[in-house]
Amino acid sequence: MLPTTDQALLAVDEPAPFVEFGMSGGSAFVLVVDHASRRIPRRLGDLGLPAAELERHVAWDIGALAVAKHLSSALGAPLIAQNYSRLVIDCNRDPSVASSIPTVGELLEIPGNIGISAAEATARRIEIFEPYHARVRALLDERSAAGRPTILVAQHSMTSVYKGSRREMHAAVLYNRDTRFARLLLEGLRREPGLMIGDNEPYFVSDETDYTIPRHGEARGLPHVEIEIRQDLITDAVGQDEWARRLTRLLQDAERTFRQTSGW
Repeated sequence: MLPTTDQALLAVDEPAPFVEFGMSGGSAFVLVVDHASRRIPRRLGDLGLPAAELERHVAWDIGALAVAKHLSSALGAPLIAQNYSRLVIDCNRDPSVASSIPTVGELLEIPGNIGISAAEATARRIEIFEPYHARVRALLDERSAAGRPTILVAQHSMTSVYKGSRREMHAAVLYNRDTRFARLLLEGLRREPGLMIGDNEPYFVSDETDYTIPRHGEARGLPHVEIEIRQDLITDAVGQDEWARRLTRLLQDAERTFRQTSGW
């Protein structure tokens, strides 16, 4: 089923554009998940895609929210997660770029995103993208006003096979200009036995391709990192718990070292 042409997007009984957990936590860490859900607003139907495709990585970051929820609990860190599929609008893209509302995901054409009107695109931005980022912005503003130090962590997952090529790396650490905290986490992960960890690959953060880290991390001068975990490692509860335990330990180690070496 393809989307309707009605300009309004979310019905009053549909879930909010973001979810949050652990907001009273006292940690320096703030966690965000830009691609946490595969949910599509009812008015968009299935975007013209088979149900099986909406289960795949093209629609969401599989396992990322579960790992982040474990991290939130273990670290005592607030977590804000986007609550609709990136096929509707990608909350880690500037709305002005073409990939904000993708017409192709990997090799998959997305019929419900082809030829949509400016009003339809605006509705997706106003009702999903902007509330999510406004909530992240408000939390960071509150912490700044209270003099609370903040380390921003963006949790993602990556598909194990992309355009037919197998990704051997188990996880990756991503960053843009500011490597202060990301480098510490990368070093920690690379000391873990049996893991292959990517350094700004298979993706990298940039002003053109990313929104969350450049706008909420770099623009504020906050230490930050984006983490990618290969999705086949975190599809079940065992893997999610294993990676959350590992990241909890390594994030805490990196925080201690950052405080000691930077005078933060």
